[in-house]
Amino acid sequence: MTTRIAIMGAAGRMGRALIDACGLTPALTLSAAIDRPDSTLIGRDAGECNGGWALGVPISGSLAEASDFDVLIDFTLPEVTLAHLEFCRSKGKRMVIGTTGFTPEQRATIATAAQHMAIVLAPNMSVGVNLCLKLLDTATRVLGHDADIDIIEAHHKHKLDAPSGTALRMGEVIAAALGQELSDIAVYGRGAGRSEERKPGTIDFSSIRAGDIVGDHTVMFAGQGERIEITHRATSRTNFARGALRAASWIMQQKTGLFDMQDVLGIK
Repeated sequence: MTTRIAIMGAAGRMGRALIDACGLTPALTLSAAIDRPDSTLIGRDAGECNGGWALGVPISGSLAEASDFDVLIDFTLPEVTLAHLEFCRSKGKRMVIGTTGFTPEQRATIATAAQHMAIVLAPNMSVGVNLCLKLLDTATRVLGHDADIDIIEAHHKHKLDAPSGTALRMGEVIAAALGQELSDIAVYGRGAGRSEERKPGTIDFSSIRAGDIVGDHTVMFAGQGERIEITHRATSRTNFARGALRAASWIMQQKTGLFDMQDVLGIK
């Protein structure tokens, strides 16, 4: 049975990558493409707008105009995603959420909705990044209490949230392996000039926003006389799109619940 996919933000960078990848996935069909109501692409074919063949799916300006789908894939903004979440819950639809920058309260709203619907929520849909999360758990259990840990991430200059959702998820995995809460040991961006000596057991975050960097993440475990770095570099958004579509196929097997890419990949 073919799964019908709706893509939010169809005219954006991630939306275009999703449309391309959907066309290459036989078990999935693009049935709806949605963008901002004021977009100049409203009414145009989603495939043609992406520089490809016509798909027979016009871009609409509202999710309410595109109810003929099974799974909504949403990489937008927190407040926008939450509005779509309520719509999907009321219509019995599933969601794959790649939006980042949620507050704890917003994440709690998503968790509550997942009692009535099936959701995959992941700050990064890349298979490689999620493998890195598994490696970070192992590395932290071996090295974490004897090393200084830094997370350095870089993205394009248009990205608004910092640290990235992926960097924060890496921090959460490391903190859990240390038996800590990230909020208790995170240090975000040391200021210029003289600063206090680094305290043992902290996780330091550094963010770069420049050019058209798709997404780089490095976790450094710096000990005495050696350091180990685990790095993931994304060179295109294709890997995120493929991961999101893999999640969309997987979530059709679930009726309710909140899941992440570790669940999708079976490596949790």
